[in-house]
Amino acid sequence: MAVYLVTGAAGFIGSWLTQALVERGETVRALDNFSTGKRENLAPLMDCIDLHETDLRDAAAVARACKGVDVIFHEGAIPSVPLSVKDPRTSHTANIDGTFNLLEGARSAGVKRVVYAASSSAYGNKNPLPQKETMLPGPLSPYAVQKLTGELYLRSFWEVYGLETVALRYFNIFGPRQAPDSPYSGVMAKFARQMLRREQPTINGDGEQSRDFTYIENVVQANMKAASAPAEKVAGRVFNCACGKPFTLNQTYKMLAELTGYKNPPRYGPPREGDIKHSYADISAAREAFGYEPAVDFAEGLRRTVDWYREQHEAEISRELLAGARS
Repeated sequence: MAVYLVTGAAGFIGSWLTQALVERGETVRALDNFSTGKRENLAPLMDCIDLHETDLRDAAAVARACKGVDVIFHEGAIPSVPLSVKDPRTSHTANIDGTFNLLEGARSAGVKRVVYAASSSAYGNKNPLPQKETMLPGPLSPYAVQKLTGELYLRSFWEVYGLETVALRYFNIFGPRQAPDSPYSGVMAKFARQMLRREQPTINGDGEQSRDFTYIENVVQANMKAASAPAEKVAGRVFNCACGKPFTLNQTYKMLAELTGYKNPPRYGPPREGDIKHSYADISAAREAFGYEPAVDFAEGLRRTVDWYREQHEAEISRELLAGARS
């Protein structure tokens, strides 16, 4: 039976991947330093996983985590454009040094394949739409540069050492468990929570910037298929992971407002440094190489996400009422 390692396993995407592997009956090792990942994301799985609480920047600890592993899903990172602009050194060491340590650990341990969480930010603003993997990258932010560097390292380790690597360029992933309370959270998580609390969300820029929002279930599917596809179809390659249809932030705001019953317009603020204007993927390469097809469209994913945040919101209110009654 294969052994799987998930880095960043307590994070938003990593926890869904870990859960999917456990539900499939796989042997799973989970690695996280819990700097941004949440223990509650793994709590229901703790009896089913081998947890390594360590940092990707610790090369020796990463090497130990790789021993006996067949496939790695490398989700661990500091996944924030604004934070990389504010503090590029910290994100550099996590995203570049951490990825290098993982590849070295995988090579030494004889791991068969590494599937890497790359980023659509690698395209920047220079490319025509839809964005294809064959286009010349144009990263704007330190984060985009870091994730693109990871892609190049993966390609090198395939070409030089024969380590099978696959990079999936994620396009604005959203869904349940995405942290809504961080200044670097995804817009979907933040807006949904604010609207449910009847707080006025702020759109950075004019709201006409567009994104190819991708529901978490599609990402899990893409990773699983990329991990099992024939090497001749995927090794050393980069693939878009998206839905293949863009929506503006203004459109997204309107849809969220309808789902949450929120009546007020957004507040508009200055654009964020390092942000791209438009993001829209051509997903034909992933479809042809390993049969990727988005199972959940944007509207349905949005509905599921709001339902989950509504449950969280109602539970929060219940806890506050209970605490008030006791005091």
